[in-house]
Amino acid sequence: MGRFTKKPKKAKRKNKGSKKGEGSSSSSSNAIPSIPAKVWQPGVDALEEGEELQCDPSAYNSLHAFHIGWPCLSFDVVRDSLGLVRTEFPHTIYCVTGTQANNAPNSIGIFKISNISGKRKELVPTKKNDDNTDMDSESSDSDDDEDDDDGEADNDGPKAPVFQVRKVFHEGCVNRIRAMTQKPHICASWGDTGHVQIWDFASHLNALAESETNISKDATTVYNQTPLIKFTGHKDEGYAIDWSSLVPGRLVSGDCKNSIHLWEPASDSTWNVDGKPFVGHTASVEDLQWSPTEPHVFASCSVDMTIAIWDIRMGKKPGTSFKAHDTDVNVISWNRLASCMLASGGDDGTFTIRDLRMLKEANSVVAQFEYHKHPITSIEWSPHEASTLAVSSADNQLTIWDLSLERDEEEESEFKAKIQEEVHAPTDLPPQLLFVHQGQKDLKELHWHTQIPGMLISTAADGFNILMPSNIESNLPANNAVAA
Repeated sequence: MGRFTKKPKKAKRKNKGSKKGEGSSSSSSNAIPSIPAKVWQPGVDALEEGEELQCDPSAYNSLHAFHIGWPCLSFDVVRDSLGLVRTEFPHTIYCVTGTQANNAPNSIGIFKISNISGKRKELVPTKKNDDNTDMDSESSDSDDDEDDDDGEADNDGPKAPVFQVRKVFHEGCVNRIRAMTQKPHICASWGDTGHVQIWDFASHLNALAESETNISKDATTVYNQTPLIKFTGHKDEGYAIDWSSLVPGRLVSGDCKNSIHLWEPASDSTWNVDGKPFVGHTASVEDLQWSPTEPHVFASCSVDMTIAIWDIRMGKKPGTSFKAHDTDVNVISWNRLASCMLASGGDDGTFTIRDLRMLKEANSVVAQFEYHKHPITSIEWSPHEASTLAVSSADNQLTIWDLSLERDEEEESEFKAKIQEEVHAPTDLPPQLLFVHQGQKDLKELHWHTQIPGMLISTAADGFNILMPSNIESNLPANNAVAA
């Protein structure tokens, strides 16, 4: 299930010409026996001298990496017109993101990645002579050493994804950015300047849609564009912002001074922002989520360790508020397929699932997991499976969970017997844990692609990953040892 496996230590050689990872000669009397690789768990396992981590490409249907020059704290997937449910490679995606540049002007990047290739993997990976898979700094394909199922491969191998980006100047770092569902060219950005701005990126998206030219990540053109609106009413910077999926143009934004402001559209390009904030938290508002079924209801979470549920028709105080974690509540996600379920992630690494129908009962907690040992940085329910959600943490892991799963010891034993020669997998993992993705440093945010089942995109200090785990989309038996 791991993003990485740990290779056994290599014997020290006096021959300086021997290549790293090259095995001993089979004819030698001192030949080192083949030892199965081991799934590496951060915070549990340590790397000894001579050991190395290697990605297991068989765990993915597709895996690519890219960056736009500067670290990006936040991004959002832009809904497109290429199809509501797309399952065939190659794929094309559109996203918006914002930079966190220290000594350079910041920008919003509107980017398109096309020709995203991949293939369906076998349940039990076959042994390969070469386990090394390097990810290109711009983009990489987990299937570079194999023929593509989609017929893209030519004499030179599979074609690389095409990366295109257009940049718009942004005053200050971008703390959070969100694209409207109904009008995806309309985006809202939260800046560290304390301003929330709304932008129209229709011209940039149209230009990207019409072009197939590979635009380098270090493209120097930065467009100066005036936002549709710039709200200066917040008393501090913030991170919390969310568009309503039921009322086009309706927005809420929350700041680090515990205030939440409501935005109502007045026209296609203007908004009325309520100057009187919603106040109920006693510390920074960290995240906001509109209800997927009630147009007037939204949820918020805060550093004050609580979650609040608000109804904009009922004044400026929350309808209900409850302690959700023993530490700061960093992120929340409202399940769009099962609207009674709300997930939250805390600063202590735990994440919790609550049934909102049970808030008046003694305990509304459906499940709580303590797998991660560092702060939860992002959490999101799958748009295609009501019981599945993805979580990222400051421990550099992105995990995928299916709450409907229970441990099946017989099935587990059969599976482990099949792959025992390939890899040693941990035995003490929660049965709900489907997949662990590693390799990114300082993970910040993740999103499922709502139109491509099984695709996740994540951003970290060292860039973006696009991944499609082989045991998510393919409906293979969901055993957490599958992708080891």
